[in-house]
Order: sequence, then structure tokens, then C-alpha cells
Amino acid sequence: MKQNLELLMEMLAALPDPVFVLSESGKYVALIGGHDARYYHDGSHLVNFSLHDVLPKERADWFLQEIQQTISEGRLRTVEYALGARDVKGLELAEGPDEEIWFEGRIQPLRKPVKGERAVVWVARNITERYNMQMQLKILSEQDELTGAFNRRKMMEALEERFAEYQRYHHPLSLIIFDLDRFKGVNDKFGHIAGDKVLLTITNLCQKQLRQQDLLCRHGGEEFAVLLPNTNLVDAVQLAERLRKTVAGYDFKQELGESYSISISAGVSTLQSEDKIESLMKRADDGLYQAKNSGRNCVISRPS
Repeated sequence: MKQNLELLMEMLAALPDPVFVLSESGKYVALIGGHDARYYHDGSHLVNFSLHDVLPKERADWFLQEIQQTISEGRLRTVEYALGARDVKGLELAEGPDEEIWFEGRIQPLRKPVKGERAVVWVARNITERYNMQMQLKILSEQDELTGAFNRRKMMEALEERFAEYQRYHHPLSLIIFDLDRFKGVNDKFGHIAGDKVLLTITNLCQKQLRQQDLLCRHGGEEFAVLLPNTNLVDAVQLAERLRKTVAGYDFKQELGESYSISISAGVSTLQSEDKIESLMKRADDGLYQAKNSGRNCVISRPS
């Protein structure tokens, strides 16, 4: 019997992932496993402390809510969260990963009280590598490979999100669609590799003019779109003019091997109460084509 108990304790101590017993009030009752410093920090000092003793209030409140919800539902629940050594008092100098760790937490209510309280078993598994890979794949799925701007798929997703936000809160939303004037001539004269350099440079020039919340997308070929949350038509036209002047004032000698100017034409629209996503895009497109037919290197707004 003693040998069996010793074997059981050795097996528990060797568990690769840390296993916490946490009470309903947020107290660390026990911790076993998770001793590999390549993946985890030693949290043995946490036992007998509460979540609010060692974590910032907002983080402690979140963990406590998950514990209490699991107990209330009486079933296994799974959550994902990020936590770094700097977030936990006493781990600042502990051996372990330097970066923030992403965890998958599997939370199971215990059938019997522990020290007079209902409690859960919380298994914390390091999924940082998987999470980073998922984020990288997500970025690749949303990003134009050549320019690094977002792609059309991302723009449509963002448009749908902002459209739903507009319907609920009526925050203004504007759209710029622009393309490079006579870009075929650039490719014909200097070649497609040089043309690609021009597209990349224009992307960088435009990004510097945008706010963090704005979204620049390569719409296709030499056509781009800029989604402008919380922006009315007047401000959107002013931004489109800044983009036009920025591009027109740049000398593409470094990209093309000789002094060369390129202009853009742009259409601008803003979301109206009766709009659908398609009508917002169509008005910006109509503005672009009108700009092309008006001599290029200009901005045309289509409010309705």
C-alpha cells in the first residue's frame, strides 16, 4: 500500500503540465506537475495564497469568474488565456520562459469540497507554439504577399464588422478606393519587378498617412482601398487628398532607376442609413471612375 501511494505521488509530481486545485473563493489549494522550466515557471509558492494576492485585480477577477462558472455549470470547461511571469507576484526572477505564455486551461469541478469549499482542478497547458502558428497563418490569410497591406478578404471582413457597428451605434464610416494612373506604362517600360517595387513603396507612403485604426488593403492589381472607421466624408476626402499629394510628390528614381512621377485617382464615399456594403463600395468605385474620366490625379467624392 505504501509503495502504491509513493508511486502515485511520483506519477503526479511528474505530470508535464501544472495542475492547480483552486477553491471557489480563489485560493490556491494545491499545485502538482509542470516542473519543466522550458515551458513553465515554478509556482509552488502560490499555494495558500489567493488569486487577488498574486495577480492584478482584473486578471484575478477573470480567473475567479471562470472558476465559479465551472462550479455553477458542473462540467468540464476549456479556456485560452495569456499569462507571463511578470503578471504573477513571486515569479519575476523564477526560471522559465521569458515571453508571455499562452495557455489552454481545462477546468473540472471536484465532486467533494476541499477544506470546506467547493473547488476545481485547473490543468494549464502551454500552447504558445500552437497559438503563434495560428496567428501567423491568420496574418498570412489576411495579408497581400507583395505589399504587406491587407488583402480583399480582410477588407470585406472588416467592412462587415464596421457595418454591424454602424447599424448599432451609428458611428460614421468612410471608404476610399484609389488606383495608380497609367500603371501599365510603368510595367511596360521598366518591367514587372520594378512595378512591384512601386506598389510596395506606395503602400508604405500611404501607411504613414493613416491612423492605427484605418485599414489599407490591396484591392487587386494596382487598386487599393482604405477603410476609415469613425470618419465623416469631409475628413475622408481630406485624407484622400493627402494620399494623392504624397504619391504625386514622390520621385520613384530609387525604384525605377530614373526620375519618375506617378499619380493616383481616388473615389470616396461614406456610409448612409439606407446603405448596404455593396452600395458603399459602388459609390466609391463610381467616384474612382469619374476621377479617371476627369483627367486622373484627382479625388471625387460620392456622398449619395
